Amino acid sequence: MSPRHSSEASQPLSRLTLLAGGALGVVFGDIGTSPLYTFRTVLSLSEHDPTPGVILGLLSLITWTLILVTSIKYAAFAMRIDNHGEGGIMALMSLLVEKGKGGRWVIFAALIGAALIYGDGAITPAISVLSALEGLEMVFPASQPYILPLTVAVLLALFLIQPFGTARIGKIFGPVMAVWFLAIAVLGVRGIVQHPSVLLALNPAYGIAFLFSNGYTSFLVLGGVFLCVTGAEALYADMGHFGKKPIWLAWYGVVFPSLLLNYAGQSALILAGADSKQNLFYTLCPPALQVPLIILAALATIIASQAIITGAFSMTRQAIQLGWLPRLRIKQTAAESYGQIYIGIINWLLMGVTIGLVVFFKSSDKLAAAYGIAVSLTMLMTTGLLFVAMREVWRWSLVSSAVIAFCFLVIDATFLFANLIKVLEGGYIPLLMAAAVCTVMLIWHRGVKAVSASVGEMGVSVDAFFAQLQQKTVPRVAGSAIFLTRTQNNIPPVMRWHVARNRALQQDVLSLTIDILNVPYVGEEQRIRVEQRAPGYWHGVAQYGFMEHPDIPRLLQGVSEVNAIFATDDATWYVGHETIVAGEGEAGMAAWQRHIFAFMKRNCTHVINHYHLPSDRVVEISRRVAV
Repeated sequence: MSPRHSSEASQPLSRLTLLAGGALGVVFGDIGTSPLYTFRTVLSLSEHDPTPGVILGLLSLITWTLILVTSIKYAAFAMRIDNHGEGGIMALMSLLVEKGKGGRWVIFAALIGAALIYGDGAITPAISVLSALEGLEMVFPASQPYILPLTVAVLLALFLIQPFGTARIGKIFGPVMAVWFLAIAVLGVRGIVQHPSVLLALNPAYGIAFLFSNGYTSFLVLGGVFLCVTGAEALYADMGHFGKKPIWLAWYGVVFPSLLLNYAGQSALILAGADSKQNLFYTLCPPALQVPLIILAALATIIASQAIITGAFSMTRQAIQLGWLPRLRIKQTAAESYGQIYIGIINWLLMGVTIGLVVFFKSSDKLAAAYGIAVSLTMLMTTGLLFVAMREVWRWSLVSSAVIAFCFLVIDATFLFANLIKVLEGGYIPLLMAAAVCTVMLIWHRGVKAVSASVGEMGVSVDAFFAQLQQKTVPRVAGSAIFLTRTQNNIPPVMRWHVARNRALQQDVLSLTIDILNVPYVGEEQRIRVEQRAPGYWHGVAQYGFMEHPDIPRLLQGVSEVNAIFATDDATWYVGHETIVAGEGEAGMAAWQRHIFAFMKRNCTHVINHYHLPSDRVVEISRRVAV
């Protein structure tokens, strides 16, 4: 469990209800706004007259997809496997690595899944906001030419406010989404009373009959049906923010019933004789209330988009801390909330792609073709990791683990194949985005390992180094120095180069390694350990979780062992800077990879800013490193 939820089991109902309300505004925005476009998309793909058998079959498929994927796989199953309270594919990978089961395919599967989330993150705001504003056409037919520019304007405003943070307005996200779910539930009931027999779709036989009687069309339809669970992975990914019980309470008590009622209501409208080519979601609403509903839908989709953007920032920070992405400038937008962060380059890239998608596809119906494939592949990767977790974390037998995983695998693979049909219609866009992100991750990680190996080859033991100091009569001058290093056993290379160039070494020296563990948070009692290794020389290891952001000067000021050595506010800090050059032999990186790595190395956030070092007391020593 994370520290924030360590006492979750003992929380009173009022506290759980409050957290569940907060989860409505963060966790369920994506899946909660899917009724805006899912049923309409499924109908257009079915290529059949809307007979009762067809409508009940489609509704049955949506209903049981929500049950099997969201209620069972994610809510009832995946959320029981956490990394000290944190969920999501990166946290799951870290858990398996911590358990010593982080083989290549485990890491690769997690990286693919994480990279695909960026592709989904660009499409979700586009399709959500566009589908909400398309309702204007029903009320004001003359507004059709302005829907696209208005969507672009809303999305532009959403991304432009990100640097200022959303902590203040974020407090209303939960209440707004609560009103949204109440509204779609009431609208659903309004439709159901017109044709109550629609509830027969709870019988999975209708969905199965549709699948087996429609051949290739069934695969097309499944690609549309899958849209009803895009966002399901957020239940698992956001577990660390709210805890399991509040998310369960929100899903089973509010979100799931509201979604079922609304989908049933849209289906009932058609059975009652409504035109299937209409915007069924808004047709459920009385004409006098359609404008307020459009406004509410726009707010709900903006909130859903904000949750996606925040999730992209959070996952990027995890990837940086775990060494899969270069250091990026992370801005804390709210001091009281650690999760309120902003990463500029991620924000602007998402903005460019999202607005580009809206302009390119022009309608939510066409955007639906590009949506879903990234999520379905992510879910498949998650299933593979869950199988390993069942074996290694829960210690289940091979048979039990394989049976459960196989059931999930069949569902995930079916939806994946159904979505692959969309590749040429726009599905290639999130796949290309994911491929680019995954390539960047792999190149960065390989480059960092190559640099560490190259620098490690220059290592000198502590005893040998200080023996050389005495032999060469290198003076120990007054003052204190702190050397940041990846090396834990030998003398830091930057320290050796400092002595070689300046022919002197301070009297009091601390070498410090910052170690990011495969856990989200580290307790303060485990934060740092310091040991003396030679006269006037100490080595420390500072440990952080992948959800934390190190502030090294502040950490050292609170450590009595360090303050007993010297005053940290007067010490000189030494950091190394590597200039990447071509390595020799087959062990070196390919030229194109080396150029990309060198570019990222030059443009990543400086270690001074990343660790909050005092810039007026930092000495940087450059070195050429072959990779």
